[in-house]
Amino acid sequence: MANMIWLLLLVVLLAGGFLWWQRESTTRRERELADARAEASRWYERLGGQLMNLHGDAPAVRQALADAGERYTAAGSQLEQARTARQYELARETALEGLAYVRAARVALGIDPGPELPPLAAARGAGALTTPREVQVQGETFRAGPQPGAGTPYYYPGGRWQGRPVPAGWYSTPWWKTGLAAGAGVLGGMLIADALFSPAFADPGYGYDAGYQEGFADGGDFDGGDAAGGDFGGGDFGGGDFGGGDFGGGGDF
Repeated sequence: MANMIWLLLLVVLLAGGFLWWQRESTTRRERELADARAEASRWYERLGGQLMNLHGDAPAVRQALADAGERYTAAGSQLEQARTARQYELARETALEGLAYVRAARVALGIDPGPELPPLAAARGAGALTTPREVQVQGETFRAGPQPGAGTPYYYPGGRWQGRPVPAGWYSTPWWKTGLAAGAGVLGGMLIADALFSPAFADPGYGYDAGYQEGFADGGDFDGGDAAGGDFGGGDFGGGDFGGGDFGGGGDF
């Protein structure tokens, strides 16, 4: 009889413990969800407010604001459909990317860009351009640099294209966009990126900050020396490796 009583008490304690854990787990998830929703909404509303107050006729300003507007629309759609903390985090990232374009528009307008933003997850390890450059690819001229100009009206906040890091900066052509990179354009985009960011075309510091080079160490996919060792010229490019997968020698794109 005593054993039965102890067994019943044990069952009751276990059931109570399970219900308490389940309730705490549900409460924690709801709190995390509410926090993620509030954080995403805060940056989304800030983006909307910034867009309402900025105007400009210069090509770099118009383009940056157009890109920011696209992110605002996308973030709004993501917020409406979000049901999980992760989905709200993605909406937050989209809103932050839009604000990065807003900062770029403010720079192009010649006014204070405002406070620094939280780093974009997509731009981790991509770095930023620090010196202007100009290259010829398939008979066309492509430019890039740290500041907007008549020849570089397209801003990019940093990220990855075809798995390769592209530093933040201003470009003459938005070659990284899906529509321009589709089909045969992928090969052209690779050639442009290799020409713009290869040490052979860059200054001794490679023209972008240390964070760009750190991205290679983080990614682990860009071994040094393959291009210099002849993989590019030996035919790996034709096989799709583009320099043994290194996209340029020395591990520096």
